[in-house]
Amino acid sequence: MSTIIQFENVGLRYGPGAETLSDISFSLVTGGFYFLTGTSGAGKTSLLKLLYLAQRPSRGVLRLFGEDVVMLHRSRLPGFRRRIGVVFQDFRLVPHLSTYDNIALPLRVAGLGEDRIAEPVREMMEWVGLGDRADARPATLSGGEQQRVAIARAVIGRPDILVADEPTGNVDPDMAQRLIGLFEALNRLGTTIVIATHDLPLISTIAHAQMMRLDKGRLIDPTGSLRYPPGHAPAPVEEGRA
Repeated sequence: MSTIIQFENVGLRYGPGAETLSDISFSLVTGGFYFLTGTSGAGKTSLLKLLYLAQRPSRGVLRLFGEDVVMLHRSRLPGFRRRIGVVFQDFRLVPHLSTYDNIALPLRVAGLGEDRIAEPVREMMEWVGLGDRADARPATLSGGEQQRVAIARAVIGRPDILVADEPTGNVDPDMAQRLIGLFEALNRLGTTIVIATHDLPLISTIAHAQMMRLDKGRLIDPTGSLRYPPGHAPAPVEEGRA
């Protein structure tokens, strides 16, 4: 399988202080399913920002789709970003758009006509349990409902990479399993999945997934590619917002 994401000695620093991420090196393959764990402040959200191109590394090499994005011309970034679906921890829904229009947004940005948008959006709303909330604005939705809209929007365009920050943190266990099933279905279609989470019992339900763990801005094994086989994950840790 080909490499879709590659970090080589990547560091990230915000301002003049110490690095938030240091000497990060790993490779992820096309169609892989990965969980990223670590205590609060370990750097998980910062690592995800590098993956969806909200930040560029302060040093090192970051390759996506075989290209060095550190050196990528700014004009090419939008095209790369359209290949990456993102589920943000704070949802980031467009407040004046309905549930339907928030979910349809990536398809419209990609240039699809309305005749090709309606059916997949309606099907997606049913899948995430929001079939009766098509016209609702984000302010009228519960936190769990907003989370489901954010997930539906991220996966509707079948991205090459899906990056998700605590995607099941605001839903009940049954819905969490249903959403993970949606990620698995997308993964079977070839999408590479990277999920930041502290829910180790949830991780254990995905037998083929691999896990990486951050500690104080570093991957905790020297090779930078620590992965635990199913059933051998470390004990749960207290988790907050990274």
